[in-house]
Amino acid sequence: MNEPARSCELVILQNNYGICKFGPKEPVPAWVDDGDFWSVSRTREELSVICEEQLIPSSVHAEGGYSCLYVLGPLGLTMVGVWASLTTSLADAGISVFAISTFDTDYLLVRQEKLPDAIDALRESGHVVQF
Repeated sequence: MNEPARSCELVILQNNYGICKFGPKEPVPAWVDDGDFWSVSRTREELSVICEEQLIPSSVHAEGGYSCLYVLGPLGLTMVGVWASLTTSLADAGISVFAISTFDTDYLLVRQEKLPDAIDALRESGHVVQF
């Protein structure tokens, strides 16, 4: 049976993050795993790497300036509505989200300048956000 979404507890990671784009056949850069949090996704069209902004060489096609919040988990894979409960209030506040999911939890990247507004919106929706 599916578990309904509940209020979530989120923690703000202390580093700044960037989202990098590579060609679909390019190797995963060795420098990405120097950070505490990173994620890699490959499709037929691209290789995307999310990592600490300070690790990204200036020659890489990337967009920086993101803060990262993670949901304290683990979250069950049968939970329903987790993303909806988190992103609806952010969307209502005009805040875009770059979303990442892992087996145990979810991560939300928001623009650094929008982080205070994101925290307010999440808290107003009943979520707990801690530093």
